[in-house]
Amino acid sequence: MEQKKFDINSILGFVLIGVILIWVMYNNQPTEEEIQAEKAKQEQVEKAKETEKNAAVIEQVPAVDLKDSIALSQYKGTLGAFAYSASLPSATDNSTTFENELVRFKISNKGGQIVEAVLKNYKTFDSIPVYLIKDGNASFNLNFNTNDNRTLNTQDLYFEPTLTKNGENQVLSMKLKTGSNKYLEYRYELKPNEYLVDFTIRSQGLNGVINSSQPITLDWKLKGIRHSRSIKYENRYTRLTYEHDGDTGKLSPGGEDDESEKNISWISYRQHFFSSILVNPNAFSDASFTSEQLFEDESPEEKYVKLYTTSTPLELKGGELNYNLHWYYGPTDARIFKQYKDLNLSDSIPFGWGIFGFINKHVFTPLYDFLSSVFPYGIAIIIMTIIVRLALSPVTYKSYLSQAKMKVIKPEVNEIAQKYKDNPMKRQQETMKLYSKAGVSPMSGCIPGLLQIPVFYALFMFFPTAIMLRQKSFLWANDLSSYDIIYKFPEGFSIPFYGDHVSLFPILASIAIFFYMKMTTGQQQAMQQPAQEGMPDMGSIMKVMIYISPVMMLFFFNNYASGLSLYYFISNLITIVIMLVIKKYIIDDEKIHEKIQENKKKPKKESRFQRKMREMMEQAESQKKK
Repeated sequence: MEQKKFDINSILGFVLIGVILIWVMYNNQPTEEEIQAEKAKQEQVEKAKETEKNAAVIEQVPAVDLKDSIALSQYKGTLGAFAYSASLPSATDNSTTFENELVRFKISNKGGQIVEAVLKNYKTFDSIPVYLIKDGNASFNLNFNTNDNRTLNTQDLYFEPTLTKNGENQVLSMKLKTGSNKYLEYRYELKPNEYLVDFTIRSQGLNGVINSSQPITLDWKLKGIRHSRSIKYENRYTRLTYEHDGDTGKLSPGGEDDESEKNISWISYRQHFFSSILVNPNAFSDASFTSEQLFEDESPEEKYVKLYTTSTPLELKGGELNYNLHWYYGPTDARIFKQYKDLNLSDSIPFGWGIFGFINKHVFTPLYDFLSSVFPYGIAIIIMTIIVRLALSPVTYKSYLSQAKMKVIKPEVNEIAQKYKDNPMKRQQETMKLYSKAGVSPMSGCIPGLLQIPVFYALFMFFPTAIMLRQKSFLWANDLSSYDIIYKFPEGFSIPFYGDHVSLFPILASIAIFFYMKMTTGQQQAMQQPAQEGMPDMGSIMKVMIYISPVMMLFFFNNYASGLSLYYFISNLITIVIMLVIKKYIIDDEKIHEKIQENKKKPKKESRFQRKMREMMEQAESQKKK
């Protein structure tokens, strides 16, 4: 066959074409004026999108100039009995400030609803106070019909505020009046040093005004304000959850989703580390929910994460409303939710499901809470890692001991493989017989590894959602609940599946896992059986995985909490040390070999399963001979 050679003319041709393409691209790049024009156009499009998003939260009604007698008369004509509220001095857009040591609210006369909620002890990633409600991003509305065939919305009507005290508690009564003693009331009561607000909806003297044959609908909407450096990262843990019949339901964390359910105890609009929760201890009869992602790209200009909506009917009793509810505007913190155990608010935290959530909720959260109260936050992670690895060291020992036994017995396994290389069935039968006599099981090395999976997953959920870690620094990481950055790529440049930055903790964790896999893979290869004909060579696959797994971890954890990467880095280092100690000072291959030889001499009683397997293989062998 003629050997192919490089053609110098072809190479010159490709080079020339490349030069021409570069020249064309250079001469056709946009001018500075064209770039500015395109940028202005893009900003206009973004502004239009933002306006459209804002419109999705609050359906604004035309503003009424209450000083204009004609406009006021027309406005009153649309309200019927509720025109009385528009004639009061409180019929303005003023608001009442309502606060304690932890949270500050502003409740507007128009709609009687919360128009501003700020958490005093928390800041966003750029040092701005954390607002859960601001600039019209939320609305709370009752839609109802009157006996004179009018359809009204409380968000359009004016309430009269009265601020008083009940002991140390602040009480704000917002009344939408149809007469001096006839009204719909929103009553807010705030205790000192609490995020929970008692919220009562009740009416008095409206049984002849509100049409009881038509449903009253409670609508609650909120756009989650961005609080984190990465909106995509925040979105992973931003989710609408609710409790119904003692179970927790969730809407999809991405895209659009909707759901309807009955017997709703609470609805949580979670925004990663902060939550807006409406609680009904007596449960709403039914409710429908929607969730919509509001951003498209990882851009500093994106202000909102998700749009949440809830719609639920309210029942009249004797023609009147009477609902005792609660508002919670505050951190998504299990320690705070413990104060309200009867409300089960801790179920809104994404601990994980089943055994994973149990470990996270009842082991890691209280353990780290204690450690972080004694040690700095980063040191507390290291100490918790040491505790976890020491607790799992018996499992590590069991796994390594099993591998050592398999390594010692490997020459005999190879001998059987060579002896019955042309008879796979007999080879398998004799190998299983050897394992049984020696008291060795290939699966005993895998089971300890499986036992560590619940711990692995629980920690995977713990670190990104533990508010104790939020904005707590350690070494070069500014926030242990988010990714660390040692290098930021130029604006507009991003590596797919990796991101627009370089994090150091994932690099260290990947290096540690490389050496850990190098160590364990060498041990596994020493005990591995020869590759059978037609089967994949596991030795070659494991050699490749030594390099693939650390790279996968590097890409995957680059956008996760630096506290999680710190844990895996320390965890792998400790595991390597434990395995070296076991190998050099605890396990003796010669003693293991002597023990196996003793086991082989002892009569071994077959279990029912082993007997069945042996009989099946002998029957198959007999059929093959026939």
